[in-house]
Amino acid sequence: MNPIVITAALNGPIATKADHPGLPTSPEEMALAAEGAYKAGAAIVHVHVRDEKGFPTVELTRVKQVLDAIRERVPEVLIQLSTGGIEPAYADRARQVELLPRMASLNPCTMTFGLAEFRNPPKEMRKLAARMRELGVKPELEIYDYGHLDVVMSMFKEGLLAEPLQFSIVLGVAGGAAATPHNLCNIVSNLPKGAIWQVIAIGRANLPLTTIGVAMGGNARTGLEDTLYLRKGELADNASLVARLVQVAKVLERSIATPEEATKLLQLPSVQSAASV
Repeated sequence: MNPIVITAALNGPIATKADHPGLPTSPEEMALAAEGAYKAGAAIVHVHVRDEKGFPTVELTRVKQVLDAIRERVPEVLIQLSTGGIEPAYADRARQVELLPRMASLNPCTMTFGLAEFRNPPKEMRKLAARMRELGVKPELEIYDYGHLDVVMSMFKEGLLAEPLQFSIVLGVAGGAAATPHNLCNIVSNLPKGAIWQVIAIGRANLPLTTIGVAMGGNARTGLEDTLYLRKGELADNASLVARLVQVAKVLERSIATPEEATKLLQLPSVQSAASV
């Protein structure tokens, strides 16, 4: 099997310091969390930006502060910027790709997300896909249910996406597919030939579903966005969650991809076209 590419989702848009005092929110905290995750074995860090009060923001000055802080502290790690979120307007979320991260999430469908609505208007989402391809920012295609894959494949036929398609199969969100082995296997079996994929499983499902995904040959994501706990009653940090996933991969005789190896495996754009603004 190929080396496994591990992503650490450092904070997400929902949890707060009231939920977990160690949740990174400031640029400095994000940079330290990225460094810890990288040293533990993550090649990629998935980033949601928070404002000075800890609330989600897509204000470009703040986003750039976070990106610069991570790049300065751990220049080796690959940054995957989230364009998701419940509150910010879609156009504002999309504008973040102008800062040229190596990767950014691309969510193909509007959906119920717990008690909220996760809006991804089809026309605006396609404009974002086209802009990402123009800029050389690799889309991380987040699919939460079976129908989302159909939308992605339609976009591929329209020329908005380039191979290899990079999927994140998100399971366990209320409003999306449940975090079950059956759903994971079915979605993977319907991915296009040559697709690259990883598992994102929420809460208690994070460890068992990512373990199954690793055994199937996929990549995997963990981190405080996906689960706040290392085990029942014990709060985690990003480094400890990555270290646990590294142990799983090694037991299954999967080597851990470095950022350099991940760049080749994911066929990311050249460093020059994704340089810091």
